[in-house]
Parts: sequence; C-alpha cells; structure tokens
Amino acid sequence: MSHDPRAGAADLEALTADILAKVAEYHDAAFRPAPFVPGESPVPVSGRVFDADDLAHLTRATLDFWLTAGAFAERFENDLARIVGVRHASLCNSGSSANLLAVSALTSDTLGDERLVPGDEVVTVAAGFPTTVNPLIQNGVTPVFVDIQLGTYDADPAAVAAAIGPRTRAIMLAHTLGNPFDLETIGAIAGANDLWLIEDNCDALGAQYRGQHTGTFGDLATLSFYPAHHITMGEGGAVLTSQPKLKRVVESFRDWGRDCWCAPGKADTCGKRFEWQLGDLPLGYDHKYIYSHIGYNLKATDMQAAVGVSQLRKLPGFIGARRRNWRRLRAGLAAAEEFLVLPHATPQSDPSWFGFAITVRPGAPFGRQELVRFLESRRIATRLLFGGNLLRQPAYRRISHRVVGDLAVTDLVAERTLWIGVYPGITDVMADYMVESVLDFISQWRR
Repeated sequence: MSHDPRAGAADLEALTADILAKVAEYHDAAFRPAPFVPGESPVPVSGRVFDADDLAHLTRATLDFWLTAGAFAERFENDLARIVGVRHASLCNSGSSANLLAVSALTSDTLGDERLVPGDEVVTVAAGFPTTVNPLIQNGVTPVFVDIQLGTYDADPAAVAAAIGPRTRAIMLAHTLGNPFDLETIGAIAGANDLWLIEDNCDALGAQYRGQHTGTFGDLATLSFYPAHHITMGEGGAVLTSQPKLKRVVESFRDWGRDCWCAPGKADTCGKRFEWQLGDLPLGYDHKYIYSHIGYNLKATDMQAAVGVSQLRKLPGFIGARRRNWRRLRAGLAAAEEFLVLPHATPQSDPSWFGFAITVRPGAPFGRQELVRFLESRRIATRLLFGGNLLRQPAYRRISHRVVGDLAVTDLVAERTLWIGVYPGITDVMADYMVESVLDFISQWRR
C-alpha cells in the first residue's frame, strides 16, 4: 500500500488543531483569575501575565521538538529588533547573561585598540542590580561608582562627567525601574570622550527618551524576559545593537566562542566551511570548530522564544497598564509627600515603569522597616531598590573599584527606599488598596 504524504500532513494538522483547542480550554479552566479580597488576596510587585495564545505558542513549539534555538527564536529576534528600532537583537538565556555578553563583546580582539582590557575603567552606579556590575568584575575591568539622583534613581550626569579618567573606556548604566537616565547628557559625555555606552534596558522595554526607544542610544543594550519584566518567556534575555561587528561578536560569545556563525542545525552558511585558516590551525580545519573567543553557551530554547513571540504582541497593552498604574499611585500618594519622596520621570522621557519607588524622608517619624512591615501585613508585597549600595554588600567588599563622590543618595536609598508594583496584573482596585494602605499607615503619625 502506498503512503500519501499529503494525507499524513492533513491528519497531523488536524491533530495539532485539536491539541491547541484543548490547550485553550485548559487555560480557561486552570488560570481563571480569582476575585480580589483586600487584606486577604496578595498584591504582588510583579508576575507573569499571559493568555491562551501564549500557552498555545509554547505547545506548538513543544510539538516541533526543536529543543534549541530555531525558527521561533529567529522570528522573535526579528520582531524585537523591529519594535525597538535596532538592526540586531540576539536572544540569550537571561538578562544577566545579556549583560555578560555585552561587556564581554567589548573585550574582543576584533575591536583592536578599542577593546576593553583588564584595568580599564567603566563608569556605573552602586545603586542597582548586581548583574549590571558583575560582568565588569568578571572581565577584569574596574567599575567606577557614581551617585544617583533622588526621585529618578538614575545616575547623576554631573557625577558621570566627573568620573571620567585616563583609563575610562565605557559607561554602563541601567534605566532604573523603567525610568530613562539622561541620555542626552550622558550620551554627549560618551561621545566627547570616545567611550562605549551600554544601556542596561532590562527594566525599561518600551521606554522612550525624546520620542526614541531606550535601547537604541548605546552601542549595546540589554533586555530581560524574566517573569517580573515587561514581557516574559520564563527565563530569557537579549542583546541589542545596530553595529554588525558587535552583533557577530556577541553571538560568538553566546555560542561557545566559535568563529562560525551558522545557526543551530545549519552548516556551511559561509560557503567555505573547510577552507578557513585561523590561528595556528591547519588549513581547512572545520569552521564549526574554530573558536575566536573564550565564550559560553548562553542560548535560549525555541519553546521560550515561542512564548516571546506571542508576548511581544501584547507589549503595547502591558506598557499602557504599567503607566496607568504608576499614575494612579502617584496621584493617590501625593497626600503623603510630607513624609515620602515620590518618584518622577526624567525630563524629556516617557518611562515604561517597572515599579513605583518610595523613599521615606530622613525627617519622618518612622523608618522604611515600619512601612514595609505594615504593607506586608496587608499582603502588599514590597521590594528594596535591588542591591541598595553594592559596595556595602558582602560579595563586593574586596573588589577593585573607584568611587567618585560620597554616594550620599546611594546610601539613602540603601537605608530608606522601597518599591511597590505597577505590573499589568494589578487592577484599579488593587492600586487603590495600596494607596489606601499607605495613607492609613501615614495617618498614625499625624495624630
């Protein structure tokens, strides 16, 4: 009996449709939202927000059983680059890995005299997430720490300018809690001093500065797709650039350090796989096994990328919800400014907010700990501003570094700042409950 491949394909397509229909049915049954009960239901600072389409994309990629990066990864990279406005987006397994790749790329011998070498200095801040700074230490580069500004929680541009020295080769800064740093001033500092600029954009996907997306100003930028972030694929990250030479180096470091640029499952993309002679290797050594960098395996899977493809469609709505929640908190908590420093956007920016920062004023009759305990007792989750002052953390006590200024605001943040959530899973009722709770706490101290 002859086999008709068309009939087999049709049967497979019908079976796939049945599976995906069941997946949608499962989603609606398993992930039905529970009603919010103030004081009983949790108010998280962040979380995954997904629908049946996300689950269907994940299932579809799973049925393909292509277990490494593949067609969905390529599509995600293309879609992401187009949305942000860069030429290249390179998918990897986390935002922390993206930062490692961005810094490591600048150490490549292919950059000649422009490369970073051990002992070079990179200007950054201590009031941030550890993996903005860790890749500098891991690559033997000296971080130079500057202070931040209260209210925006971004680097003080004047301090950045004062930090430039004879060994300074780059600036690496995050857009704190989705609030762009002063890209005009700091970009000008980088340009005037011939410095690399890396934007840690992990908390700021969709933010704009003077109408242009963050992540497009620097030589390199990074993103994270951990569940707390603007879109999620569980674990995942990306490096953005519009410079082809940097894109190729990033992907070399990501893909074991190899010189070959073939995608997984591909071979002889260059058309001369057995004709290369690099290093001291014999002529014709298989290009798939020639290594031009001391790299890693930091790829993501196609299952993760499939979720990312679906999540990107929802990005405008996610950003809009974050901005609405932030404005609602800002308006509602204005009555508490006697005791609390409330956040504000950097001039000329339109943030894509990651969280809502609150700093207890030094003259307040209570401290951060009392406010945190009160909110947590009402099931309102809080977080501190990441590492506070990294130089006060046990892991950083012996690192080689330089400090410019006294880091006064950084220390204030370490002692008196917290943040609460604005992610799209927070409803108006939840936001109002957060406002009411903070004001209830404040009212005790006005009697």
